[in-house]
Amino acid sequence: MSVIDPQIIDSIVSELEIEDIAKASIRQVGAIVRTVEERTGVEYIHFEMGIPGLPPSQVGVSAEIDALEKGVASVYPVIDGIAPVKEQASRFVKAFLDVDIKPSGCIPTVGSMQGSFASLMLCSQLFPERNTVLYIDPGFPVQKMQAQVIGVDIASFDLSEYRGEKLKSKVESYLSKGNICAILYSSPNNPSWMCLNEKELEMIGTLATEYDVVVIEDLAYMTMDFRRDMGHPFEPPFQPSVAKYTDNYLLLISASKIFSYAGQRIAIACISDKLYERQYSALSKRYNIARFGAAFAYVYLYTFSSGASHSAQHAMAAMLKAASDGDYHFVSDIKEYALRTERIKEILYRNGFHIVYDKDDSEPISDGFFFTLGYGNMSGAELLKELLYYGISGIDLATTGSVRNGIRACSSNIKPHHYAMLEERLSLFDKNHKK
Repeated sequence: MSVIDPQIIDSIVSELEIEDIAKASIRQVGAIVRTVEERTGVEYIHFEMGIPGLPPSQVGVSAEIDALEKGVASVYPVIDGIAPVKEQASRFVKAFLDVDIKPSGCIPTVGSMQGSFASLMLCSQLFPERNTVLYIDPGFPVQKMQAQVIGVDIASFDLSEYRGEKLKSKVESYLSKGNICAILYSSPNNPSWMCLNEKELEMIGTLATEYDVVVIEDLAYMTMDFRRDMGHPFEPPFQPSVAKYTDNYLLLISASKIFSYAGQRIAIACISDKLYERQYSALSKRYNIARFGAAFAYVYLYTFSSGASHSAQHAMAAMLKAASDGDYHFVSDIKEYALRTERIKEILYRNGFHIVYDKDDSEPISDGFFFTLGYGNMSGAELLKELLYYGISGIDLATTGSVRNGIRACSSNIKPHHYAMLEERLSLFDKNHKK
């Protein structure tokens, strides 16, 4: 016997016109779960959405309120960013990545989603013969959807199968074809939480320079590899980055997770000094703007949204400054996610589940915002469907480009009462499925 009548869930899936649960997006799974909760009154354990589960940074809230009270809501922000946010972003990158980027190359975007969308579109138009984005998977499914919307092709592989020297050969096998316009990945990785090490980042950077390809490094979870304490500004260890090994890079730094500021949709796209100034004939012919950085702001961001929210830029500037000053210890705050994940994993192990990506190359994977779970030989789709019957949600790893069977889960929305609930439900699941 399950926690929820399977017929109720199956009917809702049908109503929402989801033909294949294995292909359901994060938002679709969320819609299923919300509808079931409304109709049954049963509370779900929400593993599907990566929504911050901590209060927003008070530094940002106070700065944004102050900016609004001073009247910025009536004034369009400068498209490429107000001076304070550009200056503080440049300083923050130096403080936590030990990378030098001029303020001119630090451009606020409406969340990293807009940053990645603009980056992908821009990179796909630099050279007419390059129409493919290389994704180092598993990855955030929507970033592939962005490529589909733009109309460029997708190439990808699962990082777990190609660590160390194997990674260089694998990446080069794609770049050597001459059709790759950009490489995109996150580190820590959503969903597996694998982290590219310095040697691997050097390989990617060297190849990006050799084949003249732009690397889009999504640092949505920067400093959240809690195996090392990267929370002290201007002190090692720093967040590893491809920026140390090539000039062909664009970094995406979001306030959503590290500052718990997701609702205001604010991030920074940090473009290397050399790439920012580089001129492309294809851009000049198409837009009469040849420089990469100018096109990013004055073509793409201008047509998307005419810039990021004015007040949110003031919030971002204040949070970046406080972090770089050492007054706002954001890394200490977000370590709560690792503590939650550690407890959840213990419950999973006790009830017959396993962690799908349990190794980061040869090291145990870090506990963090996301983790992966599997049960026996169940496919991700089978496991997701069964877990929904037991009041537990997630997304199928197949939607992230993973070659492994299982579910992506997030610890962000776990509350204290959920641990006992999870233990009870997984115990019942294991009892009903144990062979």
